[in-house]
Amino acid sequence: MKFLLDLLLLLPLLIVCCLESFVKLFIPKRRKSVAGEIVLITGAGHGIGRLTAYEFAKLKSKLVLWDINKHGLEETAAKCKGLGAKVYTFVVDCSNREDIYSSAKKVKAEIGDVSILVNNAGVVYTSDLFATQDAQIEKTFEVNILAHFWTTKAFLPAMMKNNHGHVVTVASAAGHISVPFLLAYCLGPALEPEEVVNRLMNGILTEQKMIFIPSSIAFLTILERILPERFLAVLKRKINIKFDAVIGYKMKAQ
Repeated sequence: MKFLLDLLLLLPLLIVCCLESFVKLFIPKRRKSVAGEIVLITGAGHGIGRLTAYEFAKLKSKLVLWDINKHGLEETAAKCKGLGAKVYTFVVDCSNREDIYSSAKKVKAEIGDVSILVNNAGVVYTSDLFATQDAQIEKTFEVNILAHFWTTKAFLPAMMKNNHGHVVTVASAAGHISVPFLLAYCLGPALEPEEVVNRLMNGILTEQKMIFIPSSIAFLTILERILPERFLAVLKRKINIKFDAVIGYKMKAQ
């Protein structure tokens, strides 16, 4: 009974918060300045990480770029320098905790406190359970999940001490909606990298808690919790996401 009473007492606050959120829909969000901020981006040697680095370079941030691919890292750094940014590069294996910690110490000593951390590095293997090697599953967890803990542990204390900082996590929507044959890591619908980075940067600069790309994913995550399982199976077949995959299990002929 007391629990229900407590919920009723929260009702006025819920109404106020809903009205506040509704009003904010019509007020443009102010974009913060990141000029001079020390921005560390993992997986900056290609793809979304590289394009994100370009955008921060245009905004005059000081860039710290991490990637296991030295050649790709140097290409990203060269373009960022051409855009007028000061750039530091580190070849880092994000599947290796000690490599992350030692590189983080170098960053603090040589450059300063990181104020924006973009956890972007990730690996993906397109295969079913039986074709996915044990080492590949372990690597996926080491880079896509555990590395986020190690980087955050390394850089968050300084952010808290300075009362200033921003941690960004780039992740697959597969944590909400699964796709066949991406057992260890699931990939959402094909998107243009530029579109993803534009939405990502807007989310960072307006300090949004979470963004879904495309926006329809947010709606689908709600549907998945209320629609019947059989209907969801049909819906996923209609969406029909396709890619090359390694199949390690064959159904026996009936």
